Amino acid sequence: MDILKAVFLGLVQGLTEFLPVSSSGHVAFFQGVLGISESDIALFFTIILHLGTLVAVFVVFWKDILELFKKPFKTLGLLVLATIPAGITGILFEVFDLGDVLLSREYMGIILAVFFLITASVLFATEMIVKRRQNTLPLCLKTVLPMGFAQALAVLPGISRSGSTICAGTIAGCRSEEVAKFSFMMSIPVILGSFVVELALGLKSGEIQQSFATGGATLGWSIALGFIVSAISGLFAIKVMLKVIKKANYKWFSLYLVLMAITCLVLHFTLFNA
Repeated sequence: MDILKAVFLGLVQGLTEFLPVSSSGHVAFFQGVLGISESDIALFFTIILHLGTLVAVFVVFWKDILELFKKPFKTLGLLVLATIPAGITGILFEVFDLGDVLLSREYMGIILAVFFLITASVLFATEMIVKRRQNTLPLCLKTVLPMGFAQALAVLPGISRSGSTICAGTIAGCRSEEVAKFSFMMSIPVILGSFVVELALGLKSGEIQQSFATGGATLGWSIALGFIVSAISGLFAIKVMLKVIKKANYKWFSLYLVLMAITCLVLHFTLFNA
């Protein structure tokens, strides 16, 4: 993969990780459009892109993250509980290689279209619900557990992690500002866990070592620039999303995802399976 494609994928990853449009779905979509196969992307590059978005979370929420480790550790406990469903789902996904099945070129266009439409529908419904009531609940089991299960579903390409968790917490009645912070902090254990697992598997199989042996300086530049771009664009996306959540204005993201779904269907019968 050349450096320009690496920078572009870093931009896509950073923006879509925190906007409610699904990063996995968009990365898969643009890989298909640009003709980038999984074998063209070094495993370590993918890991670094996710770490770039994690940097953005730490920059914006570092005070809230430090608060997690102060007594009585209530928010930390809720974060652990909310992470369990996604952890279990992620393990099952890896064991059964569901990602490879869902994102094979044979099915990718239809799969992405269906899940983009699901995310669009959930976002639109959430906006309608929020405008008809006043959310007053604090973070608690009643609001956090739905967010945890929503995050578990977000392993599916096209289901937005940030969108699904924010919608779940909002529909459960939690206050918007608390939903926003908790949703973004929920990404920390998921991204770190994915990093540790992928790094361990990559080193054990020798795939990472092989990538550096064959990629040379080009891979090094791709990793460095991809990391920087994903961090900066992730920071921008968080800032935008915090404003969106306050107004519960999700309809434009819903419309965008509907257009993406239509595009995926068109490309499925043309480019992806040409």
